[in-house]
Amino acid sequence: MNSLSTNKTLRLLGCLLGMLGSSAAWTQGVNPHPSIMVPHHDAEAPASSPNLPKLGLTPQLLYQMLLAEIAGARANQPLAARTYLDLARSTRDPRIAKRATEFALYARQPEQALDAARIWAETDSESAQARQMLAGLLLNAQRADEAAIHLAKLLDLDQANLAEALKHLNRLLGRFSDKAVILKLTEQLTVPYVGMAEAHWARAQAAASANEDARALEAIDRALALQPEWEQAVLFKAQVQQRSSTALAVETLRRFSAEHPKAREVRSAYARALLSDKNYEASRREFAKLMEEKPDDPEVLYAVGLLSLQLNDLAPAEKHLKRLLDLGTSDPNPLRYYLGQIAENAKRPEDAMQWYVLVTPGEQFMPARSRMATLLVQQGRLDDARRSLRQAAASNPSLSENERIALLIAEAQLLRDAARFADAFELLSQGLAEHPEQPDLLYEVALLAEKLGKNEVLENNLRRLIKLKPDYAHAYNALGYSLADRGERLDEAQRLIEKALELAPEDPFILDSKGWLLYRRGDRNGSYTFLNRALSLRPDPEIAAHLGEVLWVMGRREEALKTWNDAAKANPSNEVLAATIKKFAP
Repeated sequence: MNSLSTNKTLRLLGCLLGMLGSSAAWTQGVNPHPSIMVPHHDAEAPASSPNLPKLGLTPQLLYQMLLAEIAGARANQPLAARTYLDLARSTRDPRIAKRATEFALYARQPEQALDAARIWAETDSESAQARQMLAGLLLNAQRADEAAIHLAKLLDLDQANLAEALKHLNRLLGRFSDKAVILKLTEQLTVPYVGMAEAHWARAQAAASANEDARALEAIDRALALQPEWEQAVLFKAQVQQRSSTALAVETLRRFSAEHPKAREVRSAYARALLSDKNYEASRREFAKLMEEKPDDPEVLYAVGLLSLQLNDLAPAEKHLKRLLDLGTSDPNPLRYYLGQIAENAKRPEDAMQWYVLVTPGEQFMPARSRMATLLVQQGRLDDARRSLRQAAASNPSLSENERIALLIAEAQLLRDAARFADAFELLSQGLAEHPEQPDLLYEVALLAEKLGKNEVLENNLRRLIKLKPDYAHAYNALGYSLADRGERLDEAQRLIEKALELAPEDPFILDSKGWLLYRRGDRNGSYTFLNRALSLRPDPEIAAHLGEVLWVMGRREEALKTWNDAAKANPSNEVLAATIKKFAP
């Protein structure tokens, strides 16, 4: 004991004497650092029980208790737990059994904790805390039948809070892994309380956890029959119904909302359910009703604003999102971005750019700066657009390397859109020189190299990229497509494209490459199958150009013309599509 101070030793001795000689108990619950016991008056304290054994503080008892507490103070929890368990067995004192349970739990000794908790519950049979601890340990040990005895007693002891106890029964039973057993146990424990709505709530929760949805719905309907205005039960019913039928869930929420117009939580859930069902107008109406009651409710303002934007009703969208911004929010960036979109859709590009420039680094930063650059290009201000992207990088030192590279690629895209392929190639090549193993730069430079006929650069970059990222499907695809489009090394092209398909079997661009390869190899039927599948997944103009060409050479010219014309209506300025149409149907 020479490592403990004299004061601490005396305080420890005083606590032990107080424990055995007065009605004071120890701190309730499992002490995360069970070292020194502190006297504490508590309604749950076992020391107040008339059945406490009359223990004399013998030298042996004092020695064992001191040994256990000092072991705990020195972080030797297993020794403390073992010593207290021996004492609990010999003394049958609930106070000591409780302490033994605490130390065993902290020492991660579940069997010792279970033994100690048994003694605690046996020697203080009216202690709800002891029963709850023992039931929890039994459930952890997967001994459901034995736990049921103590859980039933717990419910019986807690008559004053029985409704809440029943509502939270499944939280306690959640420690047990077998959901079917939990359902059986819940139904067994709630038999005496079937006249209470909360008992059926407990059964419904257990049934839903066991994926017994029919039984869950039957139970929750019984709960509602006993307590018809219980909002939480209605919400739970809709949640279970949602698993099999959105329409049923929506109808449940609609009916209750109509009958209980002040049930705000259910009405809010109804509005969200309509939104999930893509019934945007009806959802907006419901949120608008909620907003009449609480005009500055942030969640409702946000929902009505976004729904109005979705419905292209720009004035209320702008009004509500601006109001939400005025009220303050932890992250204003999404609101600024949406307000930029609204101004852009309203043909107010200057206002849109003012909102976009306010977006700070985060999820919306790159989309906002890209949209701002696009608006500048639309005004014929390509140099200003490029400058805005460079300023975004220069004025935000917190940007990551990847974000800076994304801004560089966005600038190159502006040049590509302006058909300034050589300038875009030079710009990205400079970036690649500084970051020679950056995957996105390798890929983008390779694509530009193809535009400029620099096939050696294309191959070198893509092969380096494949070496760096063997699972980069589009690197295989780009190299394979380039070879197939040039009609070169078709066997190698096929191996590359098939590897890409292995990595991304439903990617429409890779399916397009496979179809184009088969066309180059003379397999028109196989080519049509892949190209038709690709176009069904993504109506891309270049995929349409390929499919139309294959249809044309197969003699299905009306289908080819329709394919091209449909694509041309949606993409009137696509050069590849225009060139293909001119080649076959001038």
